[in-house]
Order: sequence, then structure tokens, then C-alpha cells
Amino acid sequence: MSSPKVAAAKAAHKATPKTRHKVARAKVVARPTAKRVVRPAGAATDAALRLAADIEASLVDGRLDLLAPEALQALLAATCKAYATRIESGHMMAALAQRTTVTPTEVMITASGLLRAANLAVFELGMWQSWTGR
Repeated sequence: MSSPKVAAAKAAHKATPKTRHKVARAKVVARPTAKRVVRPAGAATDAALRLAADIEASLVDGRLDLLAPEALQALLAATCKAYATRIESGHMMAALAQRTTVTPTEVMITASGLLRAANLAVFELGMWQSWTGR
């Protein structure tokens, strides 16, 4: 299977002089556009930011009961899927903001819990990272 550029060049070469301009125009239209970062605003973003602030405040107050365990698991699963989907679609972004209150220990505890939940070992993560470059 050839690349889109090679296929378009072959089609343009095979085209008659009458239809060459159509093939060339189609090639320009089919060219992928540069991805731009879109910052979604709306109810879901606002609700997520409020929930994050509420969770932070409850932890500062020493309250661990703001979210039921099943709610925390559902939230962690949804954010994990949303982040992975965004990365796999080519929208590179850091998992956490550069200036965050999350400690390295908290990151390792969460990463260990995610690996355990997916029945993965750190070795498998290391192998996957070396294969994919992520």
C-alpha cells in the first residue's frame, strides 16, 4: 500500500490533461490540516474544575468522604480514558499541569493502583514505553 502522496502523484500522472487540474485540486483539499489546541468551555469543563476544587478543599480539611469509592473509581476511569483518547488522537499534553500540588508519592501510588487494576506489572509498562516511545 502506498502513501497518500504517492497515490495522488500516480493519479495525477495517469490523468488526462483535461482532468489533471481536478486531481491536483483534490490533492490540496485532502491535505491534512495542522491540529490546533481547542480549549473546550462549557458545562462539563466548569463542573470538572469545580469538582477538582471541592476534592482539593475536602482533602485539606482532612475529609476523605467527599466521594464514595465507586464514584472515585468511575471518575478515575473516565479521566484515564479521556486522557488516553486525547493522546492517541495526536493531541499531546502533559497528564498534570506543570505547577501542580500532586506529589511524586501521590503519582506513584496512583500509577501503582492503575497498573494493579489493569493486572499489569511495572516491567510491562517499561516494555510498552520502549516500544511506543511514550
